[in-house]
Amino acid sequence: MAISSSPARRPPGRGVGPRRGPALAGGTGLASRARRADRTTTAGDTPPTPLWRPGRHPAVFDEPGLSACARQIREPVHLLAVPGRGLGIGLGGAVVAPGGVPIPPRADGAGARVLGVLPPLYPEWLGDRSFGAAHGVRFPYIAGEMATGIATTELVTAMARAGMLGFFGSGGLPVARIEQAAAALARDLAGMPNWGMNLLHSPGDASLENGTAELLLRHGVPCVSASAFMTLTPAVVRCSAAGLRRGPDGGIIRRTRVFAKISRPEVAQLFMSPPPAPLLRTLVEHGQLTAEEAELAAGLPVAEDITVEADSAGHTDGRPLTVLLPSVQATRDAVAERFGLPGRIRVGAAGGLGTPQGVAGAFALGAAYVLTGSVNQVSAESGQSSAAKEMLAGADIADVAMAPAADMFELGAKVQVLRRGTMFATRAGALYEAYRLHDSFEQIPGRQRAKLERDVFGMALPEVWRRTAEYWQARDPAQLRRAEQNPKHRMALLFRWYLGNSGRWALAGDSSRRTDYQIWCGPAMGAFNRWVAGSFLADPANRTVVQIALNLLEGAAVATRAQQLRSCGLPIAASRFPPRRLAPASG
Repeated sequence: MAISSSPARRPPGRGVGPRRGPALAGGTGLASRARRADRTTTAGDTPPTPLWRPGRHPAVFDEPGLSACARQIREPVHLLAVPGRGLGIGLGGAVVAPGGVPIPPRADGAGARVLGVLPPLYPEWLGDRSFGAAHGVRFPYIAGEMATGIATTELVTAMARAGMLGFFGSGGLPVARIEQAAAALARDLAGMPNWGMNLLHSPGDASLENGTAELLLRHGVPCVSASAFMTLTPAVVRCSAAGLRRGPDGGIIRRTRVFAKISRPEVAQLFMSPPPAPLLRTLVEHGQLTAEEAELAAGLPVAEDITVEADSAGHTDGRPLTVLLPSVQATRDAVAERFGLPGRIRVGAAGGLGTPQGVAGAFALGAAYVLTGSVNQVSAESGQSSAAKEMLAGADIADVAMAPAADMFELGAKVQVLRRGTMFATRAGALYEAYRLHDSFEQIPGRQRAKLERDVFGMALPEVWRRTAEYWQARDPAQLRRAEQNPKHRMALLFRWYLGNSGRWALAGDSSRRTDYQIWCGPAMGAFNRWVAGSFLADPANRTVVQIALNLLEGAAVATRAQQLRSCGLPIAASRFPPRRLAPASG
C-alpha cells in the first residue's frame, strides 16, 4: 500500500523488499566510478558497466529535472553517467548488459552507464518496520494525546481507520468523562489494535491516576500513552503487566502496550527496564496482578515504545530533538545490554514536528516513529474551539511563550503556550510574581490587587475565592482545610482558578474571555502554517487529521529521497513538498 494523489503500486511487504540505500559497489564515490566507467571497455579486466534502457521517462541531468525526479518516490531511480553530461537520473526503465560494440548514449539517456540503483521509497517504510507489526498500523505515525479531550474520540477513530495510531486526550478530564470515551472507542473500534488513551501522572491525586488505569484495563484499551511520569507508579506498572501471558510458541503476549512519553534519559531508563520487584509484589498483594503476570513482567521492559518529547507544546523541558533523541537511543542500548531483554525497544520522536523536513529529520536521526501534537489542534476532528483554531492558524514560529502551569503552579513549573492574540502568558506571569512576593492575597498592595481584579480575573477577589472554594469542595475538600491553615496555599488555589479556567474558556470559545485563552502551542504550529500557506490545507475545512498526517509523511519521503540523491553527488536542492489531497491507496 502507498499514499498517493494518483494510482500507486503496492509496496513490497514490510518484512521484505528492496534495500533502501543505493546499490553501489566497492564503496567508492559516484564521481570516481563514473570516470572509471568512461574508461571501461569490454576488452578490459573490469566487467563492463551495465547500461540503462528508458521506460516512460527520459533521463535528466539538469537541477530542475533532478528535483522533479526526487518527488517520484515510488519509482526506482537509476544513477547514470554520460561522458560530457556528468551524473543524472533515469526513472524506471531497465538495466541491460552492454553488447560487444559500444553504443553512444542517446539524448533520452538510452545507453547511459548505470552506476547504482535506488529502490522505490514509501512513507510506510520511513520508520522501524517492527512498529507496524507490533501495533497493526501501516504508517509509523501517531497523533498524540492533546489534553482535556482536544484529541477527541473522532480523531482517534479517524487515525485508526487510516492505518495509523491516535491517543485520546484524557489529561485534565474527570474519570467519568474518560470512561465514556473509553467505552465509545472500544465499541466503535472493536477488534482493532491501533488506538489508545492517555494515562497522565497525577502526583497530587493518586486516586485519579489509579481510577484511570482501572477503567483503561476494564475497557480493554490496547495502547496506553503514559505521560508526565518522573518515576514508576503502581498504576502504570499495572497497565503494563495486567494480562501478560504466554502464547502457544512460548513467547509473551501483552494485552496492553504502554508507550512512555519522556523528555529525560533517566526517566526513559525506568520505562525501558523491568518493573521494580517491590512494586510488583505490592500489586500482587492487593489483587491487582496475578503471580504469573508479575513473574512475566519481571523479564520485560515496562514500555517497548519510548516517545522522546523535545520542544513541545504544554509541559516541556525545551530540549532540542537532535540532542535528546540520540541520548535516549544510547540509554536504550545500555539498558538492553544490562538486562538482556527480548526484542528491541523502539524510540520515537515528538516535539517540533510540523513540516515534512522536520519529520524526515526525525527519521534520519533513527526515530522508529513520529508523534505530532500542536498541529492536530487545527484539524477538523480536534475538540478545540473554532475561535482557538483561528488563533492557532495565524501563529508564526516565534508566537509562543512560557507561562505558569496550573497543575504545578507552586513549584514554578511552566508550559509553552500561544502568545499571539492572547494575554494569558503575561497575566499568568503577573499572578505567579504576586504569589512569589507575598504570603497571602491580603498582603498584595491595594493598587496591584485592583489591577489583578480588573485585568486578570474580571471580578473581585472575594468572588473568585467563592468560586474557587465551590470547586474544591466538590473535588477535594482537603485542599480547603489546608487553605484555612495556610494563607499562601489559599492564594495559590485562588490564582490557579484563573489558570485552570483559561484553558476551558479557549476550549469553549468563550468570546468574552478571548484575551485570556490558554492554548498550548509549540513552534511547530508556526512552521506548519508557513508550509501549508496557499495550499488546500490552508482551508480549515480541509484540515482533517488524516490529511495532515499523510501529507507530512509523503513530504518526508520526498525530502528523504532528495537527501539520498544529494549524498550520491547529485546537485539537488532541498525539495519542498506542497500539500495536496492524498488518500490511502492500494493496488
